[in-house]
Amino acid sequence: MLRLLTIAGSDSGGGAGLQADLKTFQALGAYGMSVVTAVTAQNTLRVGGVWALPTDAVREQMSMVLEDLGVDAIKIGMLFNVGIIETVAGMLQTVPEIPVVLDPVMRAKGGHSLLEPSAEAALLSRLVPRAHVVTPNLPEAQALTGLPVDSDEARITAGRRLRDLGARWALIKGGHGEGRQIRDHLIGPVEQTFVVERIDTPHTHGTGCTLSSAIAVGLARGLSVPDAIGLAEGYVAGAIRQAPGLGHGHGPLNHQWGMTPWR
Repeated sequence: MLRLLTIAGSDSGGGAGLQADLKTFQALGAYGMSVVTAVTAQNTLRVGGVWALPTDAVREQMSMVLEDLGVDAIKIGMLFNVGIIETVAGMLQTVPEIPVVLDPVMRAKGGHSLLEPSAEAALLSRLVPRAHVVTPNLPEAQALTGLPVDSDEARITAGRRLRDLGARWALIKGGHGEGRQIRDHLIGPVEQTFVVERIDTPHTHGTGCTLSSAIAVGLARGLSVPDAIGLAEGYVAGAIRQAPGLGHGHGPLNHQWGMTPWR
């Protein structure tokens, strides 16, 4: 069985963070493990608080998983501060062969900060170069590169900048843009645009976490990056369409909707 590790924050509402990652791993036929970086108190309406774990706790969790269970791919989400970023980067140096999907989580969908401003430079210098795929949304791509992202051409340029900074592939997600179509631009050894129809629903909490986790499963299966992203986008679209309608705000997806379409 494939072994997938998420390094991310906990979402008490279960829609995003490591809870979404683990649900995605299981739905796609992989065994999921976790390194908790922070605990959030949140629901579909708001984030009530964020508490980062000590760096020793992050390091020990990761060490325990790597020394015994083994890992076929790693998804990285919320890291929150410089200390955690440095700790994770240091541990990744011991396993250079494992593909890493980096989702540079900076803000919750409701706007609450999930990455300290002082940690943005560390994320860029320490983890982007280690990423097999980095998956920023439009605000994250703009923050990381300092470039505008107000057109397809600008977004492709931002993706190329992330490649220049060391990422093997960059997927600039267009969900925060306008229009009936969402255009996600993949920049790497080849360039490709994925176009999906926007689904009119408030139940999109955790889409970024879910997409990056599904991509990580695809890489662990040996798929090419474009193929892994194509399948991941289809999985996320189905999870949105089949959302259970929970909560009064940005509701969670239905991660179990297809129960392992990749088996």
